[in-house]
This record gives sequence, C-alpha cells and structure tokens, in this order.
Amino acid sequence: MLEEKPQNRVGAPTAPTDTTSPVGTTGSTRPVPTGNPAGGPPTHPASIHNRARTVEVPVDRPTSIAEPPGVQPLPADAAPAAEVAAEPGRTGRDLPLAIAVGVGLGAAIIASLAVYRPAFLAVLAAAVLISVWELTRALRSARVRPPKVPLVLGSVAMIALTWLSGPSGLAVTTMLTVLAALVWRLSDGPVGYFRDASAAVLITAYVPLLACFAVLMLRPDDGAARIVAFILTVVCSDVGGYAAGVLFGKHPMSPTVSPKKSWEGLCGSVLACMIVGVLMVALALDGSWWQGALYGAAIAVTATLGDLGESIVKRDLGIKDMGSLLPGHGGLMDRMDSLLPSAAVAYLLLTVFVPPVLS
Repeated sequence: MLEEKPQNRVGAPTAPTDTTSPVGTTGSTRPVPTGNPAGGPPTHPASIHNRARTVEVPVDRPTSIAEPPGVQPLPADAAPAAEVAAEPGRTGRDLPLAIAVGVGLGAAIIASLAVYRPAFLAVLAAAVLISVWELTRALRSARVRPPKVPLVLGSVAMIALTWLSGPSGLAVTTMLTVLAALVWRLSDGPVGYFRDASAAVLITAYVPLLACFAVLMLRPDDGAARIVAFILTVVCSDVGGYAAGVLFGKHPMSPTVSPKKSWEGLCGSVLACMIVGVLMVALALDGSWWQGALYGAAIAVTATLGDLGESIVKRDLGIKDMGSLLPGHGGLMDRMDSLLPSAAVAYLLLTVFVPPVLS
C-alpha cells in the first residue's frame, strides 16, 4: 500500500522532516514548504539550497605587514587615544628597571667626561649609530628603506669633523652625508626613490645633525660642565613631567599623539627644569639666575616637543617603541627623542648667555 504524500497546501499539515540527516542518506525526507501567514507564496525551511545569506561588512583596517625584529608593535588592547592622560597608577613602564637603566647611562656619560673629555665623543657616536639603526629599521614597517651605509659613515664623519673644525665642519659633512645617501640610493632603481631619499634626509637632520650640537657644546674649556647642564636639565624635564603627570595629570595635552602626556605634566617639567637650570647656569657656568631660569624653561619645552615628535612618528608607523635595547625604556632612540632637539637649543642659549672660551 502506497504512503500518502504530504499535502502542499497553505495551512495543510505536513510530514515531519529530518533536517539533521545528511544529504543523500537513505530514508531522509525533503523539506516541505510551510504556509506564509501573510497569504503570500509558501516559504521553505532553511536548507543548504535556500539558507539565508549573511553579508559581511568589510572592516577598514590596514594591511598586516610583518614587523622587523626588535620593533614593538602597538598592542591590540592599547588604550584609546581619548583616554585621560597620566592616570595615577598607570605609568606604562617598569619604573624600577627604567630608573636602573637611566642611572647606568648617566654614569657612563659622567665617567667619560671625568676621565677624558673627548671620550664622550665615543659614547655619543655609539648612541647616534644605534639610533640611526633603530630608526631605519622601524621605517621598514612603512616599506621605507633609506640607505644605511652612507647614513652610518656620514654620522661618524659629522661627529669627528664637528669636534675638529666646529660649525664649518658640521655644515660640510652634513651636506656630504645627504649627497652620499642620494647617490647611493640610485643603485636600487627609481621605484620608491623619492620616498627613501626623503627618509635619508630626515634621518640625517634628525639624529646626527642635532646630536652634533652636543659636540659643539663639548669643545670649549668648560665643555664638560655644559654637557652635564644640558643632560641633567633634560633628565629633570622627564622626571618632573612624569611625577606631576602621575600625581595631578587630568588634562591631556595631545590625546591622539601621546595620551599619557598632560598639561599638568608639562608644568612639572618646566618647574623642575627651571630649578636645575638656575643651579647649573649660576653655579657651574657663572651665569645669572634669570638666564638659568629662561634656559630651563626652554629646555622643558623642546624636550616635550621632541618626545611628542617621536610619538607621532611611532603612531604613524604603528609601533610602540623604536626598539627593545633598553629594558623599561624601549629603544635607545626612545631616550634620544628629548635630547636631540634640546641639544640645539641648549647650545644656542648657553653660547649667548655664557660665551665659551676655546683654548
């Protein structure tokens, strides 16, 4: 006796279907359309043929690029840019380790100045070469490849000729370094030439050129005192800004660039730098107290701008640190960011306030 087939009418009972049975399995039944309450055509239950399709909206995100070794990318759970700057308890670094590394770097600088003044040039040259290497490597995340060889050799030549010939030696070696980088890049062809050549000019001006102003400060007879005044003031800018930001920071200075920097932190930097500036200029360099106060305020501003400048570069590249050489700090370039622009301002102000004496 034949089985009665299910009726395919609106509102008519239908036979149960086994939607879990694999397609093609013996004894499986076909899905039966069900009635449409609105009175329209019958609708079919979900199957592999009439399953509702979900349209995925593409997410606008940058193409993933493999990061070079040592460059720290921004974490996925990074704080949003609108986060209030410098909240207490959120320092963003291992403070004891950062202090230990900072003290070690300071001890190396003081030892080089105390033992033999030109020995500071070796410390500065090592810092410049490492910073150039970190910066060129970080630029790879944006597929920018400035030529390393002329930048490294040119940096050494700029430091040496600045020590021997002063500002004239710095001007000549800077132009030769830029020219060498432009010519060297020709061998890689025209694709990306303007991009890579522009990056080479930027690195030359950003790292070795600004660092050579410290060499100019070192040349006078009281050059060691000038270097100590310069570095100590920049360090106090970082310390004063950090302390004031953690304790009182509520108003972010630039949320999209550096969320943890606050206007209260800047006030702490200015106050700390003015105190140290007065002590160093008045006591160590025989200047006036008001000159020291003006010098300290200027260094606080340039150190903060240098930090923000490097932060915006790292934001643009999508990295957290320039490297991982210094535990608690990141890369060496992450410590040079405040020193580099401040070196030029310190040299100009100290030269005007306390004219140097060359032997």
